[in-house]
Amino acid sequence: MSKIILEMERITKAFPGVKALKGVSFDLREGEVHALLGENGAGKSTLMNCLSGICDYDSGEIRIDGKPARFASPVESLARGISIIHQELALAEQLTVADNIFAGREPLGRFGLIDQAKLYDQTNGILDSIDANFDSRDRVFTLSTAQKQMLAIAKAISHNARILVMDEPTASVSYKEVEKIYQLVTQLRAAGITIVYISHRMDDIFRVADRITVLRDGANVKTVEAGEVTRDGLVRMMVGYSLDRFYTKRHTKPGEVILSVENLTRRDGRVRNASITLRKGEILGIGGLVGSGRSELVESLFGLTKIRSGRIMLHGAERRFSCPEDALDAGICLVPEDRKHQGLVLNNTVKFNLTLGVLDQFFGPFGVDPRKEDAIAGKYIKMLSIKVPSLLQHAIKLSGGNQQKVVLGKWLAANAGILILDEPTRGIDVGAKAEIYALMDSLTGEGVSIIFVSSDLPEVLNMSDRLYVMREGGVIAMRNRGEFDREEILSYALGVKSDG
Repeated sequence: MSKIILEMERITKAFPGVKALKGVSFDLREGEVHALLGENGAGKSTLMNCLSGICDYDSGEIRIDGKPARFASPVESLARGISIIHQELALAEQLTVADNIFAGREPLGRFGLIDQAKLYDQTNGILDSIDANFDSRDRVFTLSTAQKQMLAIAKAISHNARILVMDEPTASVSYKEVEKIYQLVTQLRAAGITIVYISHRMDDIFRVADRITVLRDGANVKTVEAGEVTRDGLVRMMVGYSLDRFYTKRHTKPGEVILSVENLTRRDGRVRNASITLRKGEILGIGGLVGSGRSELVESLFGLTKIRSGRIMLHGAERRFSCPEDALDAGICLVPEDRKHQGLVLNNTVKFNLTLGVLDQFFGPFGVDPRKEDAIAGKYIKMLSIKVPSLLQHAIKLSGGNQQKVVLGKWLAANAGILILDEPTRGIDVGAKAEIYALMDSLTGEGVSIIFVSSDLPEVLNMSDRLYVMREGGVIAMRNRGEFDREEILSYALGVKSDG
């Protein structure tokens, strides 16, 4: 058994009105991948922030190599070999890869000027060590999401990190790129680097983790060897009860075709000759790799982008949506992939966000009717079990799962007949996912039709009545429920197989 290099004992941390950590203990072995799990709000981020010096803890003790350690800032923890790669990557997009890795630490030559040749050579050496498929001179904005993750890891390695905390490293990458992240984690572990791996994706956990620690409500639940627990067992530990039907789907028979998209091509060429149909009361899945055109297709249906050719038929009549307002008037709503920047006004209240799409219901010639506004917001807070202390809580302070519920509530208030969900469960915990699946099932039972875009293959296979697969801007396959085959769907998405 490897030696213990880090011990966190009985760590407590309280914020105004919230006790975030209640005596949490956590340890790391040298060269292990230790998964840290828990629902949003369980205390994972707070615990890692205490470790890295982002925030101070109230009581308890941290020891590194058996010696007490307490960090007043991330700079101090970085100097001791602890590096955190946050889910929201802090990268300077317009600068080069080398500039990002060595910012403030550039090698200097004569007259105190940056030695560019040495800078690029040192950077390429680090990139080669992790088998990166990009160059030190590349601008960051040209990289894929997975490549940006690798860049963040390269930066941590440049600081000689012993302990690397990775927060949701595969949340926004494609199936193919996920494998690259897995390989890199395995490579880092083999090099003796200890990794704390935070993820809501069970596939990740059982692929890379040696041990797993579960937190719930700011307290330890259990630490187990990865081979000694099942997926169902982990879910029970995380939420405190059994999710017997995680993917809630009655699979009722859909009705008539209400939406038909025929040979749609966007002006920018990112969708080409795409055709799909949507039936009343069905969940229509759209799968494919990141960049395959899934989000671009649904953006066109919502009037966010211009169409070069093709047509959209809604209830038998041709429609053209030049802006989102046109789509909303037709009963089509979109829950976007990026909830923080596209779905919410983060610095405004939950009440404001929930009622933003139905201003006409409480805003009249004499101003706002606050009772109606409160009633609308309260209705969807209760319906969706949004955990919020008051209607006036700002959206930015909610967990990812509760933020997503607010976006959903906003469009449920608008009584959409067609609800487009683009990656609705990305970055949220298993309990919130189960609630969203149940909501989707309930809505289709009431006649709402759902277009469901997801990179999570198990959820799109389990929740969809039919499934389209996209690649390079086009629709390349369609399968009905009962015909779904995971290997076949992946083959289409990766370009190994084609109906054409």
